[in-house]
Amino acid sequence: MAAAMLAGCSVNMTPPGQNTAAYPVEPRVETVVETRAVPVVERRRAIRATGYAVISVQPSEVDAQQRLLAIRASKLDAYRGLTEQVYGQYLDSTTTVADMAVISDTFRTQVEGVIYGAKVVSIAPVGEDTYETTMSLDQDVVDDLRALYLSTVAQR
Repeated sequence: MAAAMLAGCSVNMTPPGQNTAAYPVEPRVETVVETRAVPVVERRRAIRATGYAVISVQPSEVDAQQRLLAIRASKLDAYRGLTEQVYGQYLDSTTTVADMAVISDTFRTQVEGVIYGAKVVSIAPVGEDTYETTMSLDQDVVDDLRALYLSTVAQR
């Protein structure tokens, strides 16, 4: 990315009472070119994930305990989202076709990894029966986790 700045300056240096034609003033033009490397992919300072959980399906008869369990479940869902972003997601898919028609289509996903240093950004009720938890993980920690993961994979 290059930016150019042009500045024009003209100062009348003609002594008072003198003919201005004898002292032509040329405008002075300065060109400043500034270059700055711009990354092709903007680097994020942190990744975020949001998890959700329904209050009424939590296994308790006590309303307060259902709420606490929903908060916990939404936090775990947010951790799962962070893990997917750091390590990726394993996907196993099977499709059965007979007589040129799909008979069954199954998908199985799996996420596995270690997350540390995550920060809770917010925990808030959404509507009347759901909790939402948003968590954040600094990019430096993400880089450390990926490097640790790659070194363990290389040792196998």
